[in-house]
Amino acid sequence: MSLNLTEIERVKTISKEDFYNNYVKKQKPLVIEQLTQDWPAFEKWNLHYIKEIAGEKIVPLYDDRPVSYKDGFNEAHAKMKMTDYIDLLLREPTNYRIFLYNLMKEVPALKNDFKWPNIGLRLVKQLPMLFFGGENSRVFMHYDIDYSNILHFHFHGKKRCVLFAPNQTPFLYKVPHALISREDIDFDHPDFEKWPALKKAQGLVCELNHGEMLYMPEGYWHYMKYVTPGFSMSLRAFPRKIGNLSKAAYNVFIMRHFDNLMRRIKGQKWIDYKNERAITDTNKNL
Repeated sequence: MSLNLTEIERVKTISKEDFYNNYVKKQKPLVIEQLTQDWPAFEKWNLHYIKEIAGEKIVPLYDDRPVSYKDGFNEAHAKMKMTDYIDLLLREPTNYRIFLYNLMKEVPALKNDFKWPNIGLRLVKQLPMLFFGGENSRVFMHYDIDYSNILHFHFHGKKRCVLFAPNQTPFLYKVPHALISREDIDFDHPDFEKWPALKKAQGLVCELNHGEMLYMPEGYWHYMKYVTPGFSMSLRAFPRKIGNLSKAAYNVFIMRHFDNLMRRIKGQKWIDYKNERAITDTNKNL
């Protein structure tokens, strides 16, 4: 058995009004296939170009090891020169990913390669973050700390994206005091005997190709798998719902600091307790 997933709607292009009224207002995901075709990035952005322009930068790397009490919030697992990392991506599958990396601050020339889309969202004009991954590397199921509306652009190859709306949280084994579901769930081939609530979850799926953009509404869960080596860029807009703004403030100013404090005090027992709670809390919804 596999997850209950529906293909995300796709359009080649869309007007600002149509996008805002039918997708942003309704908080409905969408893939726009040709939004980047007039960007220099559409022709230029591939792994070889990034290696050429940013090869000497030392980059933070993450893998798919389970969260440990020794790790700080979003703390990197390793570091490598970008040129060596891209050679690794192109040579063989690797779990090492670059996550939330502000490459444009390091290499300002990249700012000239994309345009801020005029698409009905008030985008936060801070420099966009980039994400890189090797073949079959995965980003575990999570939602974003700030509840942003996200425009997620993919370059070089293919990426599989699985989404769940916030109302599916009761079935996703959410870890308390965190933004993730249980990390030992394989969302490609879920074990429904071990995780029975997943049978009830109604999700969405798409495969992003080079230059395509996925709109993820605020608070949406997302799991990403790099089908081939590649990289992505996210642009963000603040949450529109007042309730989500207050949840974002709670996550940023209280939740993550509380979680870090408990890791320091209780160590691995705190992580184990949260993982247990994810099961007991979810099974109450069955």
